Amino acid sequence: MRGAAEPSPDLGEFHLAQARAGSPAVMAVINRTTDSFYESAGTASEAIAAVDAAVNDGAHIVDIGGVRAGRGREISVAEEIDRVCPVIEAVAHSHRHVLISVDTWRHEVAEAACAAGAGLLNDTWAGVDPELASVAADNDVGLVCSHTGGLSPRTDAHRNRYGLTAGEVVDRTLAGVIGLAEAAASAGVAAEKIIIDPTPDFGKNTYQSLRILRELETFTRTGFPVLLAISRKDFVGEAIGDVAPAHRLHGTIAATALAVAKGAAMIRTHDVRATADALAVTLAITGDAVPEHTVRGLR
Repeated sequence: MRGAAEPSPDLGEFHLAQARAGSPAVMAVINRTTDSFYESAGTASEAIAAVDAAVNDGAHIVDIGGVRAGRGREISVAEEIDRVCPVIEAVAHSHRHVLISVDTWRHEVAEAACAAGAGLLNDTWAGVDPELASVAADNDVGLVCSHTGGLSPRTDAHRNRYGLTAGEVVDRTLAGVIGLAEAAASAGVAAEKIIIDPTPDFGKNTYQSLRILRELETFTRTGFPVLLAISRKDFVGEAIGDVAPAHRLHGTIAATALAVAKGAAMIRTHDVRATADALAVTLAITGDAVPEHTVRGLR
């Protein structure tokens, strides 16, 4: 494994335009936190080591976040910046070919992250800070437009109100992400750098998250690249049973293969190697990629 101070070999910088249906990118989750629901990196050195491992396993993008998505201790803007920016700076030096994403909803953190080397703003909380799109535009970086059902940051989906049927969530989610994408374009974000994320589990119950996956083509047909952050989420655990995050990998891989076959352009994951393997097999089956080693029956 490469150390953080050693520059990566020149593999060619990864650009957002390379992530598309039929050629999806793997986005590694790097939680620079102490209380995330599955994996955390409590120190900068642990986060950098996690990036090294993810890149070696095949990640195209690393998504660095400093605040737990769910409820927990209040993290100030200054503390969030202190958590993520040293890691971003180190990764920008050691892995120059990798696209760095910052998982934040705050424009102040986004601005600091861009200065440190981030090229993508992953706004999980659906534009709650209206200045975030301007930061993306001013720094010529990408922006993820998500849907959370109107929830405030770090709140849970408790008795959400999309109507009596799970199907209504598709229309509302689509309208939400398209509205944010159009607002981002109006703010000056380059069209090719706008990504949409229907955001299963955020503001949605399990039936609604499953319906999003079932009708994913509704989102992929928009022309915007679709990011799916489904790794070890609650809807996966509840589809299997009462299953904790540590035991949701197999279910996550099943959902990932389905999403890729339906045109997802990015998969955000805690398990890079397993996800990369799932993508390789899925794309070989769909015909979007060729097998990497074909000697069976030839010798």
